[in-house]
Amino acid sequence: MTGRLMHSSGDTVTFHSDMAGDINVSWSKVKELRSQRQFVVLGKNQRWSWRAIRNVPAGSINVENDKIELKGRGEAEVMPIKETADVLDAETFNREAVQEVNFFRRWTGAASLGLTTVKATQNNYTYTTGVALMRSMPSVAYLPPRNRTTLNFTGSYSRITQRQAQDAPQLPDLKTSIFHGDSERDEYITSRIYLLVGTAFDHNFSQGLDLQQIYGGGVGWTVLKRPNQTLDLKATLQYEKQQFLATSLNANTNLIGSTFSLSYLRKLPFKAVFQQQMQYLPAYNQPSAYSANETNSLTFPVYKRLGFQIGTQDSYLNNPPPVMYPAPINQRNSFQVTSGISYRLK
Repeated sequence: MTGRLMHSSGDTVTFHSDMAGDINVSWSKVKELRSQRQFVVLGKNQRWSWRAIRNVPAGSINVENDKIELKGRGEAEVMPIKETADVLDAETFNREAVQEVNFFRRWTGAASLGLTTVKATQNNYTYTTGVALMRSMPSVAYLPPRNRTTLNFTGSYSRITQRQAQDAPQLPDLKTSIFHGDSERDEYITSRIYLLVGTAFDHNFSQGLDLQQIYGGGVGWTVLKRPNQTLDLKATLQYEKQQFLATSLNANTNLIGSTFSLSYLRKLPFKAVFQQQMQYLPAYNQPSAYSANETNSLTFPVYKRLGFQIGTQDSYLNNPPPVMYPAPINQRNSFQVTSGISYRLK
């Protein structure tokens, strides 16, 4: 069979044939393979060092008798297939592992938008939006991760206006406004453990929260990393400032606390994707000022990059401030269900 050796990871090799397309087979089924293109072979016991990565040998490849022979400028290197972790072409290796890429390139993610309008005795306008962006280096799954940057934003806004009866007391408009934004930078120590710094901003009119700011850093651990699911656990130490709306009594806080979080992603049949994130935020200098959040989303593909997304957002704030009359009492829990059209970004 003629074509191109794409790469291998572990015991699986990917080969592209013009007649058969991409083929994934076990190395044990490959009797012989030859290619004059330049490849890099990474061993299972090879310690990954980004400083010394430019010295990784490259050369043409010859596979025979369950061994890989790499012919470069110096002497040929022979390695048993069972001792190799990854085989990839030198061009991809240099692009992904060595070269610095412009910060504004190689972002992936999705954007969603929902809109509801009702015009009757009451007029109701509801808008929901969300953007989730991620930039991983390298951008290919078969290379060990080096760093990752994430940017997220979700927003929900609703206003109900009511018609006024003649000579009756004026009815106030009803408003809901919930926004969340966060960013995080991960630097990997190993392929599963990383250090992180991040910031988050929250506004929740329903809980009397004008703005909550979080700045912190910590450590993360990728517990599961499989083709169809990933699970990350994170813990941070942070500074947190809470500012409440003018309708509340002076209850602004400055907190030293942590965020303990879980992030889970699962790829389902028919290319559906389920995502879940749970967070618990204790405060050490004011124990009663803890909070918790949970978000869930399920996205179904519709047409090409378009999809339909349904999700829930649950926010708990244990210390909502007391309010000044006639403002209604702030509730501790805020729960919303959202749906809309999503667009997948490459």
